[in-house]
Amino acid sequence: MSGHVYVVGLGPGDERHRTPAASDALRIARHLVGYGPYLARASVRDDQIVHASDNRQELDRARKALQLAADGEAVAVVSSGDAGVFAMAATLFEAVEQQGGTTCEITVVPGVTAMTAAAARIGAPLGHDFCAISLSDNLKPWETVLQRVRAAAEADFAMAFYNPVSKARPWQLGGVLDLLRELRAPETPVVFATAVSRPDEEIVVTTLAGAAPEMADMRTLVIVGSSATRCVPRGGEGAWVYTPRRAEAVSS
Repeated sequence: MSGHVYVVGLGPGDERHRTPAASDALRIARHLVGYGPYLARASVRDDQIVHASDNRQELDRARKALQLAADGEAVAVVSSGDAGVFAMAATLFEAVEQQGGTTCEITVVPGVTAMTAAAARIGAPLGHDFCAISLSDNLKPWETVLQRVRAAAEADFAMAFYNPVSKARPWQLGGVLDLLRELRAPETPVVFATAVSRPDEEIVVTTLAGAAPEMADMRTLVIVGSSATRCVPRGGEGAWVYTPRRAEAVSS
C-alpha cells in the first residue's frame, strides 16, 4: 500500500505564520525529510524519524521521501516559506518525473513565503503587478538571471529577489543593482528585509541610489519597487512602502 508525501512550507520563521494545514501535515507524518536548519524549526516528536541533509541535496531528499511513501509511510518534506516558491515542491515533482511517476499520494501544503511576509512588514510594495526572481545561479546561468531582471525592469514590475548573496557569490546583487540603475530612477524604493518574523529581524528601506550589496545576506529578501511605488511617512520613524493598484495607460 502506497503512502503519502506532504510537501510543507513552514513559513518565514515565526510559528504564528505557519498555516494550520502545515501543522496538520507535520503532525500526521511519521518521517520528516529536509534541510537540517529547517527541520530544527519543525517541533519534531520522539515518535517521528528525521532525515536531515545538506542544502544542496534537494533531489536526494525528494527521492528519499518518495521511497518512504512507496513503502507505505506518511512523509513530510519540509521547506522554509512556501514549498512551491524556489523550494522543494518542484524538486519533488522532478523526482516523480525522473522515476516515471508514482502511486503515492502527494499534497503540496501552501505556506507564507518570504516576499509576502516582507511586504506585509513594510506596507504593500507588491500591491500591483510584480515578479519574483532568484539571484542564485546554482541551477541557471547568470546571463539568464540578468536577462530576466532586465525584462522585468523594462516591463516596470516591482521585483522580489530571493537568494541575493552568498559566500560563494557576494558580487551578484551588486551586478543586479548596477543593471537596475541603468533602467530605474535613483529614487526608486528598495527594501532589504532580513530574517523576517524572527527575533533578529531587520528591515531597511532605502533607494536604488543608496542600495548596496552589503545590506543583504542569504536570509534577506530584497524588494525593488516599480516606477509607481511610493513611500508614505509612518506615525513614528520610517515610512510605509506601497505600490498603488491603479496603473496609468502606457503610450506606444
